[in-house]
Amino acid sequence: MIGKRILITGATNGIGKQAALELAKMGAEIVIVGRDEIKTRKVSVDIKLASGNSNVELLVADLSSLSEVRRIAAEFREKYQRLDVLLNNAGASFSTFQTSVDGYEMTFALNHFSYYLLTNLLLDIMKLTAHEHGEARIINVSSSAHNSAGRDGLRLEDLRDASGFRAFRAYGGSKLANVLFTYELARRLEETDITVNAVHPGLVNTGFGDNMTGFMRHIFKLMKTLAGRSPQRGAETLVYLASSPDVAGINGKYWFDKKQLRSSDISYGREQQKALWDFSAEATGVG
Repeated sequence: MIGKRILITGATNGIGKQAALELAKMGAEIVIVGRDEIKTRKVSVDIKLASGNSNVELLVADLSSLSEVRRIAAEFREKYQRLDVLLNNAGASFSTFQTSVDGYEMTFALNHFSYYLLTNLLLDIMKLTAHEHGEARIINVSSSAHNSAGRDGLRLEDLRDASGFRAFRAYGGSKLANVLFTYELARRLEETDITVNAVHPGLVNTGFGDNMTGFMRHIFKLMKTLAGRSPQRGAETLVYLASSPDVAGINGKYWFDKKQLRSSDISYGREQQKALWDFSAEATGVG
């Protein structure tokens, strides 16, 4: 991985941080993205010290905001001309209906729009990287929770409506969006040397979900304590997809524990994939 540049969102905690550390140990040039500047700077120093790799840079943004995503994409483009791996990992689940600064339900805004917009804003750099160096890879962290979105799939018309909000369904919908986006983007990139894959990291015992409140917070913490895997285990497939020559050229798949799995039936629906893309393009003005 020496000489390759990797951009990782949600890299100040959990599997994002662990993946950044492991890939830094392999010699990659890492750019981490976090929301809190002090924490992000500390994590970048920690990764440098633990990996022995000084090539760890950072960007700071609240990725639930479309303007913030645009800003860090512009900052990346100003500084770098190469991007070998984009690891879209930032995410959260919210117990109550909240809206982003752009007016969309917060879980969807952070978990999907940040993936969609950042990826599209950096695609030309990735295409150039793939042309000059043989390949580039996009990894979207999803979840088996995408199965909970229901047989009807995404209800895009509900993203500004608080009346039918259910926390786990909203999270599952956002994770379904990650898979739908992966499959649609994979199809659009078939004639390039860029691959895009989705990952279920498993239930990982990290700080994820600690922002939740009430009953959901306690249930989620209990689940993580009883059944959660370590961040090291949760990050294994992310690192594998980012670095292994064994997956070169494999495009548009859903992974768990370094194996390809079939995702939910609804995730393969071309109408859902295209509807999500068109909705996202209209919301972000890109695509």
